[in-house]
Amino acid sequence: MQGALGDIVVLDLSRALAGPHAAQMLGDLGARVIKVEHPAGGDESRGWGPPFVGPGHDISTYFLAANRNKQSIAVDLKSAEGRSLVERLVRQSDVLVENFRTGVMDRLGFSVERLHELNPRLVILSITGFGHDGPEGGRPGYDQIAQGEAGLMSLTGPSPEEPYRVGASVADLLGGIHGAYGVVAALYERERTGRGKVVRTSLLAAVTGVHSYHGTAWTVGGQVSRAGGNHHASIAPYGAFRCADGMIQIAAANDAQWRRVAALLGLDVDPYVAKYANNRERFTHRDELIADMERTLTKHDRAHWLAALGEAGVPAGAIRSIDEVYAWDQTRSQGLVVEVDHPVLGTIELPGPPLRFDGDPPVRHTAPPALGEHGDEVLAWLEARER
Repeated sequence: MQGALGDIVVLDLSRALAGPHAAQMLGDLGARVIKVEHPAGGDESRGWGPPFVGPGHDISTYFLAANRNKQSIAVDLKSAEGRSLVERLVRQSDVLVENFRTGVMDRLGFSVERLHELNPRLVILSITGFGHDGPEGGRPGYDQIAQGEAGLMSLTGPSPEEPYRVGASVADLLGGIHGAYGVVAALYERERTGRGKVVRTSLLAAVTGVHSYHGTAWTVGGQVSRAGGNHHASIAPYGAFRCADGMIQIAAANDAQWRRVAALLGLDVDPYVAKYANNRERFTHRDELIADMERTLTKHDRAHWLAALGEAGVPAGAIRSIDEVYAWDQTRSQGLVVEVDHPVLGTIELPGPPLRFDGDPPVRHTAPPALGEHGDEVLAWLEARER
């Protein structure tokens, strides 16, 4: 198999998005990922839509987003036969991924102790909603609930009175990203210790872990960040601005960049020079700054200003729709769109992995599997490993 994890086997017991995203990232790095799904319907995200595609309009594009580079087997974990098969797979795996509620794995007969009894080298990734312990550790969690509970919605939206969810499921996706890098670290440590360990993260941890300067604004500065629309909480000018035919984004993160913006917009004269002399002053007068900038920006269209700002070396950009992003030559040049051959849909395009490694040949990705598609193949592989 190709990739840095080409000799690693991942047993993916997860469903929905956070766990499958983590396992998909490991698959992108070359691991063999065996996705265990219930025979009656499989991963619940197979039923999430619209849109649904295919001749019977029964294939969820949501499922397609988080399950490339995997093999699917249908197993009832509550049956003796199913548990026996999973035990055999655990013995032959390097990593197990699960995102059940706290206690479910124990009730299924797969406690951490039992898993390490079966395979002491097993790395276990457990993703929960709010953590595996603590006063609220057993709570179920979905992305939007975590966005609210972990403060992200309070930072997002046009004003503090109108909290918004982030449009992408960032709690789930960040949980998957954190989980995947935790797994890689545990695999590296296993090279020294010879033993696997449990990697734990949660949707709460994923969102809190990216508070960054919003976190220290409170923990050190005693200031609670609030939603501020499309402008940065600490830097000005940094945000979305109106032009004659719509909006562009401008980010002047230092005084040198600001001077170039000021020269373009005619704000390099008194009284603007003193009022907007540095970031502290620009942020203090941010509403006036936005109005002064837009007075000139609205005289020309977006294309004019993007060209002028680009020539001046000022970070600026369009606000693209999703279809425009995937049609953009730059997106495609970075390997962020990949083609796979789906058994029902034929050749389709999927969002590609965010990592590239210099010198590696192009990776051949496989399509997200049909439910139980690889049952015979995985059993044959398992029997060969057990010999």
